[in-house]
Amino acid sequence: MPQTFVFSSVFSPSCSEQGQPNMGECSKSGSGDLIFQDGHLISGSLEALVEHLVPTVDYYPDKTYIFTFLLTSRVFIPPNDLLARVGRLCLAQRQQLEAGPDQAKRKSFSVKTVQLLKEWTEAFPCDFQEEKAMAELRAITHCITQRDEENSTVKKAVTQMTQKLLLSLAARSQLQEIWEKFHPSAMNKGAVLNTKSPTTQKDILSVCCDPLVLAQQLTYIELEQIHSIHPEDLMQILSHRDSLDNQRCQGAQTKIYSLEAYDNWFNCLSMLVATEVCRVVKKKQRTRMVEFFIEVARECFNIGNFNSMMAIISGMNLTPVARLKKTWSKVKTAKFDVLEHHMDPSSNFCNYRTALQGATQRSQMAHSNREKIVIPVFNLFVKDIYFLHKIHTNHLPSGQVNFKKFREISRQIHDFITWTQVECPFEKDKKLQNYLLTAPIYSEEALFVASFESEGPENHMEKDSWKTLRTTLLNRA
Repeated sequence: MPQTFVFSSVFSPSCSEQGQPNMGECSKSGSGDLIFQDGHLISGSLEALVEHLVPTVDYYPDKTYIFTFLLTSRVFIPPNDLLARVGRLCLAQRQQLEAGPDQAKRKSFSVKTVQLLKEWTEAFPCDFQEEKAMAELRAITHCITQRDEENSTVKKAVTQMTQKLLLSLAARSQLQEIWEKFHPSAMNKGAVLNTKSPTTQKDILSVCCDPLVLAQQLTYIELEQIHSIHPEDLMQILSHRDSLDNQRCQGAQTKIYSLEAYDNWFNCLSMLVATEVCRVVKKKQRTRMVEFFIEVARECFNIGNFNSMMAIISGMNLTPVARLKKTWSKVKTAKFDVLEHHMDPSSNFCNYRTALQGATQRSQMAHSNREKIVIPVFNLFVKDIYFLHKIHTNHLPSGQVNFKKFREISRQIHDFITWTQVECPFEKDKKLQNYLLTAPIYSEEALFVASFESEGPENHMEKDSWKTLRTTLLNRA
């Protein structure tokens, strides 16, 4: 049976400095208890969890715990308030140390406190974007360095930490301004009657006819997009969905442009694939276009770019493309069937999850950036962490925080963030990327017009849809 035991507050003198005692080493001490199971923290009061974050002379929290608690504690307490609590605990310890003669202990505590703040500012710099948080940070660092005139190492570390934080905040602020200023609509929804493009207009094959090259450039764009997603952004998704589920959204949620841009990218890629297929006039060329995108999706799968692969499959399965039976009859569909098997939604996307696990294991053992690439289907990833959030309660019946739940959410988010940090091994093809990001995309209506013009309606339902669509567009014109 799993071993479960209780661990008192880290400030209790009876506990070990590592904070993970053996069975029965620490006893229960009221609401400040931390409960461990098989060496892993599974629950505790919010107060005890905060204390477990703060270092002492003889203790420094595990890096995994620091990341997990700083990420998930925002469900219970705003980062500003958490920083204030940490500051009060640091000040109390500092005052106790100043009462004693041991200068080495004061220095040890100062070094560990700065290290904690360094990890916090590097992992979650946006927690310090408000002046209130910056003021609290300055107060804490002043407290631990004001009497250490001889300790230049600590002061130098504080200066470097602050400079790096300010640079990070400035970069994110600049990126946010760009997103707000140049926030395009996902696609052009204007009415299109004459959908057939002139012969002089480019299509994707006129820019790139190599499926591997296109898959590599799609991966380049994907890595560039997800690199702007931060762990706290993903936690905000959970909070936002909770507000929608409970129909009690208290004020506007902070707009996360990185997530919105990434979501738009998936939709635009799907619609681009459908547009490239539907706007081709001749059936033979249209068949070639379909087979080309099937090969691109296969190359994306081999690279580990599951998000682009899913977007391409989604585009091919849109009704305006899927209904082109004469075109599909000429396509060698065996490869497409394999792709659809990988993305079969049955058994909770079991086949995809197996492939993702294989890519993850390859990434962990990789020696090159090319082998490290793992880009999951983002929509499924978000649904997974949200499902985990919903099926497990935040608090246990005892009233303690269900830290086991948040540790698992943090683990999944940490894996995703690790994948976002991979440096793209492919050189940027400016011409091809410019086409992918700026090529005209048909609206849903325009796709149906192009599809029906390529292959006329075959049944009463399609005939009625085609008639209604033509009437709507003519009246609009």
